[in-house]
Amino acid sequence: MFYLDLFRALEQHKVRYLLVGGLAMNLHGVPRTTMDVDLLVALDAVNLKAFLVAAEALRLSPMAPVSLNDMLDPVRRQRWLKEKNMLVFALRPPDIQGPTVDVLIDPPIDIEAALTRTVWREVQGAHIPLISVEDLIHLKEKSGRAQDRSDIEHLRRLAGKSL
Repeated sequence: MFYLDLFRALEQHKVRYLLVGGLAMNLHGVPRTTMDVDLLVALDAVNLKAFLVAAEALRLSPMAPVSLNDMLDPVRRQRWLKEKNMLVFALRPPDIQGPTVDVLIDPPIDIEAALTRTVWREVQGAHIPLISVEDLIHLKEKSGRAQDRSDIEHLRRLAGKSL
């Protein structure tokens, strides 16, 4: 299964990341339909290189007409954000029916701090680092999309139950 292969590859290559978005919602116990995999990846050069090795092993390719290695350039990422309003670097597997992998290119959260609050889940032997409920709420507050406002309500109820 693609999802498990992705998480195992990221673990194998020691990529520092957090699962965010709809899949994180599901693994936190809030049902949410989604077809993509949203990742918050530490954007330092060493970690990004490890991520790209994992992406290449899975034969992921950018959906935009750019090179996979273009993601390593922080100036280029900022240009994508400012000129193209590109919030994620979207990758697709060889099977175009498969889910896209969306990497946030300018997350509104301190990844290093968020990594200290990682919530771990194990699914069929794959160790998956989830963003904490509180950090996921913060990310969703910053997006302002209608779906995210609904997600925030569910996450706040979840956070209230866990206190």
